Formats: sequence, structure tokens, C-alpha cells
Amino acid sequence: MKRNTTAIIKPMQALSFKEFKIFGEPASKANSRRIVRYGGMSRMIKSAKALSYADMFKQQVGGSSGELLEGDVSVTMTIWYASRRPDLDESLILDLLQGHAYLNDRQVKEKHIFWGGVDKENPRTEIRVEHRAVARQDGAYSVPRARWG
Repeated sequence: MKRNTTAIIKPMQALSFKEFKIFGEPASKANSRRIVRYGGMSRMIKSAKALSYADMFKQQVGGSSGELLEGDVSVTMTIWYASRRPDLDESLILDLLQGHAYLNDRQVKEKHIFWGGVDKENPRTEIRVEHRAVARQDGAYSVPRARWG
């Protein structure tokens, strides 16, 4: 008798999540560096806009955001800008979420980034970080754990 070895995979489901709404227009990480001379050496540092956004982000998120998500995560963002000029760029936000949603942005294995449009009075980013589970053949879900260090 032939055994049925076909796996039934259920849709991926989030086991836990964190949500944030950050007000202010994020700087593009690609365009957020400037070269300065320090001690006879050239160094790359964040632009004034990137530093300002990082400060606003930290003030809005606060010092501690509770438990950090472990393992692989999925991030969904909708970004509203004050004008159409900036590039749609989530990389600075992913860096800033370290220590607030997850330990390290290397955990981000899936990204969904959306242009929310132009909102001159209220540029913002709505963020959802989901802890992802992997469907097993027996229909149960397992959670991969991150191994750091």
C-alpha cells in the first residue's frame, strides 16, 4: 500500500505582533549620509534630517517597548510623505526598530512597503511587525528562534 506523503500546508499565521505609528517624514538612508573631516580622516555620518528623524522616532516609541520579537519577522509599512519628492525608503526605519520591535534587522525576512500618499500636515509611518510561524506537515506551526552571538 502506497503511503500518502503529500503535506498539507496551512497559510502562514502571525503568532504575535507589534504596531507603531511614527509621525514625521523619514529620511532616505541612501541619501542620509554626509562626509565630514575628523582628525584628518574623512568619515560618513548621518545627515541632519536623518538624525532629527531618529530623535523623533525615539521620543515617540519611548525607552522600552516591552518584549522583543524573536526569530524571523515580517514588516508591513505604509509611509505618508509631506511631498512627492522623497524616495520610498524604509531602511532607516528598519534600523530604528532595532531594540523596539526586534533585536536585529537581520530578522526581517519579508517586507511589504506601501506609499500612503502625500499628507503635508501629517507625514507619518504606520508599522506592523509580525512574528512569523512556519507550517509543519502535521498542520501545527513551529516558531523558528533566532540565534545571536
